Amino acid sequence: MAEYLLIKHYRGAPASVEDAPMDQWTPEEVSAHMRYMEDFAERLRGTGEFVDSRALSPEGTFVRYDGEGRPPVTDGPFPEGKDLIAGWMIIDVASYERAIELAGELSAAPGPGGRPIHEWLELRPVLQG
Repeated sequence: MAEYLLIKHYRGAPASVEDAPMDQWTPEEVSAHMRYMEDFAERLRGTGEFVDSRALSPEGTFVRYDGEGRPPVTDGPFPEGKDLIAGWMIIDVASYERAIELAGELSAAPGPGGRPIHEWLELRPVLQG
């Protein structure tokens, strides 16, 4: 088994088929999208392939070491910099091919009008120590 991180980049990948920001969706469309994500995770719990997932707030802060004990802080993330991460999921699967299959399925989450958004997901292997 190998762990993979699925990263939901809403502005960090090529445009999806449905790229209207979620804050422009109706409450029902947001609920349907979240339900799809929850059902997907529940199904993977049943197969033993789910490890963890989290949605992320759109607000954030960048911090770095400054060498003097006063780390500079900058507001972020920066949507205009095309680097907004909305959430992530870790899966534990038998093969890279299975990870690709699941990422493709997750990409079909519904958006406006209930249509699949065909969002791009970044798939990255998790390094094991």
